[in-house]
Amino acid sequence: MRVSEYVNFDAVGLAHLVATGEVTPAELEAAAREAAQAVNPRINAVVETWSADDRPTPGSSPLAGVPFLIKDIGVSMAGRRTELGSRIAVGNIARADSSLMRRFRRAGLVTFGRTATPEMAYSITTEPELYGPVRNPWDLERSAGGSSGGAGAAVAAGVVPLAHGTDAAGSLRVPAAHNGLFGLKPTRGRVSMGPDVDEIFNGLAVQGSVSRTVRDSAVLLDQIRGPEPGDPYFAQEPARPYADEVTRDPGTLRIGVLGQAWGGRRTTPPVADALARTVRLLEALGHQVEEAEVGLGVDWEEFVLACARLMTANLTALVDELAAAFGRPVDPSTLEAETLAGYHYGQRVTGPQLLGALALRNRVARTLAHHFDAHDVLLTPTLPELPMRLGVYGEGARTLDGLGWIDRLNDRSPFTMAFNVAGTPAMSVPVTADAGTGLPIGMQFAAGYGREDRLFRLAGQLEQASPWSGRTPGVWAGEVA
Repeated sequence: MRVSEYVNFDAVGLAHLVATGEVTPAELEAAAREAAQAVNPRINAVVETWSADDRPTPGSSPLAGVPFLIKDIGVSMAGRRTELGSRIAVGNIARADSSLMRRFRRAGLVTFGRTATPEMAYSITTEPELYGPVRNPWDLERSAGGSSGGAGAAVAAGVVPLAHGTDAAGSLRVPAAHNGLFGLKPTRGRVSMGPDVDEIFNGLAVQGSVSRTVRDSAVLLDQIRGPEPGDPYFAQEPARPYADEVTRDPGTLRIGVLGQAWGGRRTTPPVADALARTVRLLEALGHQVEEAEVGLGVDWEEFVLACARLMTANLTALVDELAAAFGRPVDPSTLEAETLAGYHYGQRVTGPQLLGALALRNRVARTLAHHFDAHDVLLTPTLPELPMRLGVYGEGARTLDGLGWIDRLNDRSPFTMAFNVAGTPAMSVPVTADAGTGLPIGMQFAAGYGREDRLFRLAGQLEQASPWSGRTPGVWAGEVA
């Protein structure tokens, strides 16, 4: 199969070709490798590839034979490196598959490489010192987002139709918005983190994917959802497969709109214009759309402080574990400035302070839950601005302490993290683009706990009403002969 043909199919479409015998998994892997070789020197999204050892049976699952990439954090593949984008973890080789990796294998995905992440997934731009910055295929001088920026850039450029990612503060939705993709953060507890850990960042982080079509994300979530023995959280299983929801009529939804973010960061004119166009589209589709006052139940400064305590305390424990495992120091020779600042801040977080942060998490979750009594869905911009130019996010990082870095994260991505704290599902949908630059703009839709079904129905409707699959970036594997 030629690369120019390969990029015309989403994952479900490629699996169908395998199931009908029109193409083999090996041929698809070869096309994906050729695509990576063509575009990766320009975008730097894929940090390592290997010859896949998965040999799926054609037709054994809706994704059997589809080329796939995993993020360099959050998942373990036996015998392969997981380096967390950090010098302190260089050479870390997984001894066994994590629960999620076993599910990827059962889904028939052909995993042949790993994508870049910022160090410890601790940023919403992917510019690690270890492997260098990931460049946005739509504009090589701009960020591809983070922390699943490598996944976002690889999918947008046509290397694979969908890729694994994680999300603790927007890390699926931000790259989806930057790269013109669909990205859904599942409900807390929807996908197991086991077996080596029960949760990441005290439940803020979840597993998921970014994709070019809604149905790909739905089908993959069907393949990986469900608890493992010992999981600390439980999300009720859906009434039907998410793949079936994509083509179902969402009905008339009550949609509340939050155009300006918590914390004071103002939505820029291009994004505000895109939000207004999205509202008009939703109204044309028959939904009831109104401005909404959405409180968090806590002051913004309290929210940021609690997030900083949760994230840095967890970061410190992870760094100590890696330093002990590899016999490496915890200093500027192994960690970037912002990670090291977070490490030192986390060392000072006390037990009572950590419990207080968890109590705040509870207040935010219950407050947002009441908002979903009044509205079926909440709509915000995914981000208040267009993708940043590379280097901007890290300016002055060496002067920030751990709290200051988390404040920066929430200031640059003020709409996303609340839904991680609450544990509710949220998705970024590439409904429109900026008229001036052509850069994609993502719109975030959030629903109540366990209501991914509602989001998939709405996303499917939006994909039909305002198709985005025909939009391709300047760096596109489809240009390969």
